[in-house]
Amino acid sequence: MSTDTSSQASSDALIDDETIRRVLDAGLASGADFAELFVEDVSRSGVSLDDGRVENLSSSRDIGAGIRVISGETTGFAHTADLSPDRLVAAAQAAADAANSDGGGTVTVELEKVDSAPAPVEVDPSSIDKATKVGLVRRADEVARAHDDAITQVSARYADNRRRILVANSDGVLATDDQTRTNFAVTAVASGDSGLQTGYESVGLSVGFELFDRYDVDELATNAATRAMTKLDARPAPSGTHTVVIGPGSGGVLFHEACGHGLEADLVGKGASAFAGRVGEQVASPLVTLIDDGTMTGEWGNYAVDDEGQPASSNVLIKDGILVDYMWDGNRARKEGRRSSGNGRRQSYRHLPMVRMTNTYLAPGDQTPEEIIAGVDNGVYVAKLGGGQVNTASGDFVFGMTEAYLIEDGQITAPLREGQLIGNGPKVLQQIDAVGNDFEMGPPGTCGKDGQGVPVGDGVPTLRVTELTIGGTAA
Repeated sequence: MSTDTSSQASSDALIDDETIRRVLDAGLASGADFAELFVEDVSRSGVSLDDGRVENLSSSRDIGAGIRVISGETTGFAHTADLSPDRLVAAAQAAADAANSDGGGTVTVELEKVDSAPAPVEVDPSSIDKATKVGLVRRADEVARAHDDAITQVSARYADNRRRILVANSDGVLATDDQTRTNFAVTAVASGDSGLQTGYESVGLSVGFELFDRYDVDELATNAATRAMTKLDARPAPSGTHTVVIGPGSGGVLFHEACGHGLEADLVGKGASAFAGRVGEQVASPLVTLIDDGTMTGEWGNYAVDDEGQPASSNVLIKDGILVDYMWDGNRARKEGRRSSGNGRRQSYRHLPMVRMTNTYLAPGDQTPEEIIAGVDNGVYVAKLGGGQVNTASGDFVFGMTEAYLIEDGQITAPLREGQLIGNGPKVLQQIDAVGNDFEMGPPGTCGKDGQGVPVGDGVPTLRVTELTIGGTAA
């Protein structure tokens, strides 16, 4: 058995070519169908402040490799934090044994480097001293508290990470990527006659410390404090079925959870999706075009190659209401005799890759937000959506409304206290009757699936849903 890597060199020397050859050889030695080496090097730093005190000032580095071997329908997987050649080969042999490979044979693999262009970083966060990072969270605390005496608690968090990966497999792929992400968040709590009310603001991009050339910490802190103060005089959210207008940006989490997961090919293959077997069907309003795009430079879910070494791509999932395709990782795509869509992702080298979203968004329409709101006599405007839960098989969901207002006679009026937005993803897609021209991406997110979390982005323009259930406390 031999693996030819003579014409290739691994970028940034995460691992040398000879070791790559030995690992893949060991993975294939018993006649397996596929072998893969994934190497990862992650550096992180962070600062968190709570109640005026810096609670955490951290930095860490995590490096290791995961080896996957597939034989028939069986997958063997091993991981190690020891990147010495002998240890990596031993891990590959363990993965091959777990895959129950037999038959032996000789396989020659010619690795072809995948061209990739990592997202540009103007200011490396590691070049910024800790005092400057601490200064950001202290400034957020100062500004939020100065907003009003009713602001009684403030927490702020800064974080950055750099993730370098290398992927090599027996299909001939040799790919690398270098990803840097920076984010910042502020939470303010206001105290009044209605109790404690919370306001939150966060930003995050796949960029370096230049994030703070684009976003002002004073403004972020003021926004969080303003939201908390507004809720002090808010009315209880209504209960029952209402017309709902969802504002631009954070409403994208609704489509991520209620529809996006159901368009992941592994869940479709398991019959755990409400969209299984519906390609080519009208599954949404003709106003709906839903896209998952890992190539959106700078966005939170952006990367050059996925965690299987496939280039990121822009994938139209629903076009003008018609279901066009699902998202695919390499393993599921191989079984279906098609190409991966670049959606194979993993939390770390300790995890197997699976189908995951990147930046999922609803394409803009041609109406102004003012026109959309003016068309509602009585309803609810949701400016910010929080976390939620979804049943991917049925599409039923529940989301928190973290900032919402009444709509009365075509005007946004009184603020509402937090309530729940309850509905069904496939049904909501059909009930969208207006889509705005004011598209925005929402705040950074972490998507959880099968115990793994990965960074994702989502976004929407203003949109109107004719009927959604509000779970509030008003009579």
